[in-house]
Order: sequence, then C-alpha cells, then structure tokens
Amino acid sequence: MTDINQVIDQMPLEVYERLRSAAELGKWEDGSVLSETQRESTLQVVMMYQARKLNQTEHFTIAAGGKINELSKAELKKQFRGESIAEFKAEEL
Repeated sequence: MTDINQVIDQMPLEVYERLRSAAELGKWEDGSVLSETQRESTLQVVMMYQARKLNQTEHFTIAAGGKINELSKAELKKQFRGESIAEFKAEEL
C-alpha cells in the first residue's frame, strides 16, 4: 500500500476539492451518502492536504504544520468589513 504522505504529495487540487466537498456535505458527487468511516477518513485526508499543501489563514482551517487557525470574532469582522454577502430589492423578497 502507498504511504499516505505520498498520496497527499501527489494528490491534484481537483481531488482534494472533491474530497473536501464530500466531507462537508456527507455525500459523494453522485449523491451516495458517506459512511461514518468514510467521512472520518475523508476529513483526515482533507486536513492533511490543507496542512501540507495549502497556505490557509481562514478561520478553522488547518495551516502548515497541522496548526488549526482559529480567528477571533474581531478578526473575522475585520476580515469581512464592508463586504456585503448578498443584496436584495424589497420586491425580490
């Protein structure tokens, strides 16, 4: 069996994104539900990929070296200040 570190090193970004989506949604792209074991394993692979290959600074992501990024409420507000998430006209509601 291939070492998990080799798998992570050779994993394309597209595969990581599919695994991340499956872990977040609890189902594969075809709609089939992940078992609890699959979800746990998928989440572990996603976290390892984030730690080893992505330089993330967002709230609750895994940074290089396996450190968890936990931004404070003030830091999150500062990060999103002035950006609207969505805008609606009264007649659209």
